[in-house]
Amino acid sequence: MLYDNIEEMKDFGFKGFETVETLMMYECSQVPKQKGIYFVLNTNGSPSFLQQSVGGHFKKRNPTVSVNELKENWVDNTLVVYIGKAGGSNSKATLQSRLKQYMRFGESEPVGHWGGRLIWQLANNRDLTICYKTLSSSEPRDEEKKLILDFEANYGKMPFANLSH
Repeated sequence: MLYDNIEEMKDFGFKGFETVETLMMYECSQVPKQKGIYFVLNTNGSPSFLQQSVGGHFKKRNPTVSVNELKENWVDNTLVVYIGKAGGSNSKATLQSRLKQYMRFGESEPVGHWGGRLIWQLANNRDLTICYKTLSSSEPRDEEKKLILDFEANYGKMPFANLSH
């Protein structure tokens, strides 16, 4: 799959394509209550980084990393800055509940969405776009891992805010 082409993402089954700001405003009510995978997209080109994360301090841990680390993690020539999952055989989470938790973390609430926290140090974090794909039979973790490995094969490293797989 091409990670720099929204039409190809749509052909692959991704839907939504709403900004973080919109998801926050409507508390993710428009997102399906099903398991699945999601992308966080930066459609605004080159990044500008914040010195401090706007993310919540979960278990009193500060989500901020150095600007140098952010620069090292940045991946050029792609829209995808994070690949995430929701639900599966070991989780009751849905795309809606997981993304709602992610949005709350981005509003500085101390919630458990530590993965993908680097997006909250992008100056345009509320302008980022979220798209998702529901999964009826496959495991979200397996699909997420396949996508991250495919991304790595194409770009030489994981998406910007994915810190492990």
